[in-house]
Amino acid sequence: MTHIDDLAAFVSASPSSYHAAAEVARRLGEAGYRTLDETADWRGEVRPGARLLIVRDGSVIALAIPEDANAGTPFRILGAHTDSPGFKLKPKPSTAAHGWLQAGVEVYGGPIVASWFDRELELAGRVVHRDGTSHLVRTGPFARIPHLAIHLDRELNSGFAPDRQREVQPVFGVGAASEADVVGHLAGLAGVDSEAVAGYDIITVDSAAPARFGQDGKLFASARLDNLSSVHAGVTALLAAEPSGAIAILAAFDHEEVGSESRSGAAGPFLADVLERVSSALGGDRSDLARAIAGSWCLSSDAGHAVHPNRPEKHDPVNRPVAGGGPLLKINAVQRYTTDATGAALWARTCAKAGVPWQEFVSNNAVPCGSTIGPMTAARLGIPTLDVGIPLLSMHSARELTHVDDPAYLAAAITVFLSAGA
Repeated sequence: MTHIDDLAAFVSASPSSYHAAAEVARRLGEAGYRTLDETADWRGEVRPGARLLIVRDGSVIALAIPEDANAGTPFRILGAHTDSPGFKLKPKPSTAAHGWLQAGVEVYGGPIVASWFDRELELAGRVVHRDGTSHLVRTGPFARIPHLAIHLDRELNSGFAPDRQREVQPVFGVGAASEADVVGHLAGLAGVDSEAVAGYDIITVDSAAPARFGQDGKLFASARLDNLSSVHAGVTALLAAEPSGAIAILAAFDHEEVGSESRSGAAGPFLADVLERVSSALGGDRSDLARAIAGSWCLSSDAGHAVHPNRPEKHDPVNRPVAGGGPLLKINAVQRYTTDATGAALWARTCAKAGVPWQEFVSNNAVPCGSTIGPMTAARLGIPTLDVGIPLLSMHSARELTHVDDPAYLAAAITVFLSAGA
């Protein structure tokens, strides 16, 4: 299977952050990684040669500990995120209007709202029983946010700014209000009684399958490339890496699209907790952990922007990444990305050893720069960090676009990075 075909399979298996974390755990588990319980004593489990993973809600951290590891061994961390922009199901979501059954949703992150109209959407995430047990669910094609016909709004193509309360509530059936029961449908998929559902974290997902297309099949369209392209590259690289002299870590966080300020987000304590417990289990103290962190690197991988052929003025006039030109090294003067000169040098060595091309990305001064998990990871842990990612068109659309070669280039570079080979 090619890398892009495997990425398509990974995205298809990961409609929500909870599914993505479960798919990472499944793949690594099949390769011999052992799942650790956060409430358990890790001493005896964390040892040289161990392959371990920890799942916290929609986040997952996996470790490949080399045989030569000790309490002061540094870390090589690949950071990414499992969530994507879209819509999240509200409490009491089942409504009806004028014979249509509808689901109440609120905006999650910063989606291109117009791109979500007139697509068959599925609902996916977790349903939690009153006893605290979680059940992953997905509906398959279930709902649709309908456009108003052009005949009823002749100015529709002059500008489209939908009301985020009134116009984005999807329809999922026809009938009376008494027949609308989204939670009951989800409960049935989970195999539990709807009255026993105490809570849920459910998002809308574009149900169309990923697809290759274009001349010579060089283009790839899919939902959630931001940022499952990086999570998948991290899993692929971790399985291929041969770490030596550093503990290789994949840290895939939830909630990046809404600021990362959660117990399972990059601004939370998850990674710091794991690093401290690993160092301690290897016989270290606070001084050993500080030494390990001082010698560590974090590669923050999140999708970036390819130059748009129809709107090139939105990009820097000199630094214009192209599709198929390799992953981006993301640079920003005010630390929205954390790459500095030493990180750039590491990236250049890494890509040279991996035999892959790479490109620099910097924003047009008149266009505000986005950010990602890199700055908060660097600030929270004090680990030198650089920001990279594949170039996309249509970032934050319900369906994004990349070149088929760039995800494989990224995985190859991450493999060298996690092996501490550069």
